[in-house]
Amino acid sequence: MRAGRALVDLSPLRVGDYRRVWANGLLAGLGIQVATVAVLFQVWDLTRNPFWVGAIGLVQAVPLILFGLVGGPLADVLDRRRVALWSTGGQSLAGLALAGQLVLGTYPLPVLLGLVGVQSAFSAIGAPSRRTFVVRLLPRTLVPAGIALLMLTFQASMLVGPALGGLILGATSAGVCFLFNGVALGVAWWAIRGLPPLPPRPARERSGPVAEQPAEAPAGEASGTGAPGDAGTPERTAARVWRRTRRGLELLADGIGTVRHDPVLRGSFLLDLAATLLAFPVALFPMVNQELFDGDPRTLGLFMSAVAVGGMSAGATSGLITRADRLGRIQVGAVAAWGVALLGFGAAAWSGQAWLVLGFLAVAGAADTVSVTSRAAMVQLATPDQQLGRVSAVEHVIGLAGPDVGNARAGAVAGLTTPAVTAVLGAVTCLAVAGWVAATHREVAAFRVSGR
Repeated sequence: MRAGRALVDLSPLRVGDYRRVWANGLLAGLGIQVATVAVLFQVWDLTRNPFWVGAIGLVQAVPLILFGLVGGPLADVLDRRRVALWSTGGQSLAGLALAGQLVLGTYPLPVLLGLVGVQSAFSAIGAPSRRTFVVRLLPRTLVPAGIALLMLTFQASMLVGPALGGLILGATSAGVCFLFNGVALGVAWWAIRGLPPLPPRPARERSGPVAEQPAEAPAGEASGTGAPGDAGTPERTAARVWRRTRRGLELLADGIGTVRHDPVLRGSFLLDLAATLLAFPVALFPMVNQELFDGDPRTLGLFMSAVAVGGMSAGATSGLITRADRLGRIQVGAVAAWGVALLGFGAAAWSGQAWLVLGFLAVAGAADTVSVTSRAAMVQLATPDQQLGRVSAVEHVIGLAGPDVGNARAGAVAGLTTPAVTAVLGAVTCLAVAGWVAATHREVAAFRVSGR
């Protein structure tokens, strides 16, 4: 492969609607990363307890799981652009509510964590819809490149956002970080507003550039219109709500069943869970920062920025991934590299090697970007469009709630041991489980973009 083909493929940016999706991802990611640093710092400052830092992950994971699963059926029966607008608007309002600390004073811990959970719930509702945008707006051959560019924006926001959050914290307060978050999400809402309608397609259509088609939904149920006489009595209203609820649960069960029976999807998701549930390190950052840098809020941002440096490096050379045919092999190798890098992170933290800690986090960030890009592309290409919303809901729960539950695990274990021991144990377990998944799900390594 020529050196130029290893560089990130910018072809998707020629599509105007995709550029809006890309801008939305950049703005939302930047705001969320700034707010994440503020939440980590505030909770640690209020409690000085690793269990409560880990509880941030649990507070985020529960709504991500519950509302992410709700968002999947919504994406398969409603206009996906509209669902994304509702959820992004709700995220922005929750961010502005967190910024209310500027005038009300510091919130008590339950209020702070409650608003963080509300913002996660809104994010979860719209995530399955947002995940379908790339495969609808781009031709099949550009889908991996489009996903890689979105990953690059995520890593760029991780690089700039935590550092910016640390600077804002050092100069002003957490409330200003949350204000930045709310405003950035408001601009992201405006970017989505310019997209065309994106209803789910009937089963006969294949994925590709967007075509205006009405959603296939049972009359009076998924469409939300109902029969003219349904709107009168409480009994009829209750019956209509029950029909829609039952339909949503059927769609959700179908999505879970699709993942369970498809070895490519099942194996890819299990690999991701091995990396996130067992080895995710973010909850350890405030404690390691306390040990290595005396708890300086400016250096706390460096931990997340180090992950992003590696992610940006991998994103800049994502042509190696997006132009490859065997994406499954790439994901397996990336999860293994993630585990090895976090093993090094734990060993460096144990020995007090501050800059080596950041170096291993950069390697982990590169591995994470490669793993997520390859997994997301496989999910988009292996799933029929009419099922993409509900399967994307499962992907969302695994991809985002997995790290949050992993953070809760890390905080709990660190409270009983040390951050370094927690990181080493998690990395070793991750490598063992990932090896078992790769051996029992050989269809993952055999997956081809070409479909052969």
